[in-house]
Amino acid sequence: MKTIDHTEKKINILAISGSLRPNSSNDAVIKTAATLVAGKAGFIIYDGLGSLPHFNPSTDAQGRLEESAPQVIEFRKLLAQADGLFICSPEYAFGVPGVLKNALDWTVSSGDLVNKPVAVITAATSGDKAHASLLLTLTALSAHVLNECTLLIPFIRSKIDTEGNVKDSETIEAINHIMDTFINDIRN
Repeated sequence: MKTIDHTEKKINILAISGSLRPNSSNDAVIKTAATLVAGKAGFIIYDGLGSLPHFNPSTDAQGRLEESAPQVIEFRKLLAQADGLFICSPEYAFGVPGVLKNALDWTVSSGDLVNKPVAVITAATSGDKAHASLLLTLTALSAHVLNECTLLIPFIRSKIDTEGNVKDSETIEAINHIMDTFINDIRN
């Protein structure tokens, strides 16, 4: 007798905010995304960007996990356990925040992001330059990023209420669409 299990595998998403500022606009977007995927996927928010050491290729040990700093080991383990990575980033001085770029640099020789499904939202005043830069970096890392899993949210502060919640219905709808598309991409 053959048993067929129709239960879908639980998807785990690792979320990273590119902002270290507490209660940032990017945190609000991540909180909204977490609410929208509830019941569809596990959602872990990584809050260790600020504790990662500065990337140094000579201390990366060619990506060997056991020889890395403890913070890097934790970050890489979370990446390995995640079925997909969701990044929400601001734009600083027309670019990707240094702490986010630093985290991504730690994955260069390890290959942690090779073919890993990634969704990207850039939420800033403008954001177009950081968005393009982040997508270029993810391409260099061979991450799997569908165009349908990327979103630029300009003038984000005007779309958040005083309690730190995304209030703009079009923005909520766009985040929901991205997350649904992302989950479907991970499943396939």
